[in-house]
Amino acid sequence: MEGKYSDDQIGRARVKDTPELEAYYKELETLGAGALWTVANDIEPWEPRTSSVPMLWKYDDLRELVLKSSELVTPEQAGRRVVYLVNDKRKDVSAAVGWLYTGIQVTRPGESTSAHRHKASALRFIMEGSGGYTVVNGNKITFEVNDFVITPNGTWHEHGVAPDGKTCIWQDGLDIPLVNALEANDYAVYEGKQDLKCPVNYSPLTYGGTGLLPADVVWDKPYSPLFKYSWKTVYPALLETAKVNEGSPFDGILMNYSNPLTGGPVMQTMGASMQLLRPSEHTKAHKHTGSFVYQCAKGKGYSVIDGKRFDWKERDIFCIPSWANHEHVNLSDTEDACLFSFNDLPVINALGLYQEKEYTENNGYQTIEK
Repeated sequence: MEGKYSDDQIGRARVKDTPELEAYYKELETLGAGALWTVANDIEPWEPRTSSVPMLWKYDDLRELVLKSSELVTPEQAGRRVVYLVNDKRKDVSAAVGWLYTGIQVTRPGESTSAHRHKASALRFIMEGSGGYTVVNGNKITFEVNDFVITPNGTWHEHGVAPDGKTCIWQDGLDIPLVNALEANDYAVYEGKQDLKCPVNYSPLTYGGTGLLPADVVWDKPYSPLFKYSWKTVYPALLETAKVNEGSPFDGILMNYSNPLTGGPVMQTMGASMQLLRPSEHTKAHKHTGSFVYQCAKGKGYSVIDGKRFDWKERDIFCIPSWANHEHVNLSDTEDACLFSFNDLPVINALGLYQEKEYTENNGYQTIEK
């Protein structure tokens, strides 16, 4: 195995420096050029290589600071009042992992953000509160805890909480780092509030029927017409599926949020899933391309990521970098655990970059570092 991945073989760059070559490299540099063999082994690794590290953000540690932000700045001052979560190795691009951004946003009763839009796609996973809502291109949608909401790229959107509601906190997920890396992002502010074009909750009431789609409605957008995926329907679906399916040895009962018209991902650049781990379930380890941000929606447990244990409970957020070995464990003997996650797999798959590898040592379970 070591020999297979050694750079000291034909087909890999193994040129030894000489004074003549060093002078040659300097001459190329003056012309904005370089010799490929000096960088080839670095830019063409034997296997996928990540620049991110696994991380865990404890909600108990963050919650008071998130709430404190609502005392320090207003939505008008901040635009969006968010505590963002940054990977130790991705601070230069404000990413949580890979090219994905995440943060925790807070809105008090009676508050609302200004409407805006951007080329980056966005999603929300509701963590606590009541009376919250979002308005996407004139569609007002109310949400509850553990609901999953999308605001696709280029759509006008704003958020708020009804005056008689309770302070709402939710996780934001965006592909800002990716769109910025592609030098394609932009931002615009809407003057005033959006006019409502449809009855409240038109989108989930129209497209949320299980296996049913309206025959007289035309949808020509590249993203899902279903802007909210309700926990009250998602969780029962997981339970029903678990009755007749063993699930994945690596992920338990894993179900993707999907565009009801295509069966594909909810947006062009980001996908999302909900998975259920049965009581005491311990999945086997594997690795794959694609970056993932997780939030525990129910229960408690831990994940082993590249040999390191990360303990999580409800509302904790953690990330798994691309090509990192990982496995999940439900610590309860009696209750199931549920993990929400979002990812960049639509991009990875569209570009033909997905690959996966099972961890075969120790019967599929990693040795945890002490």
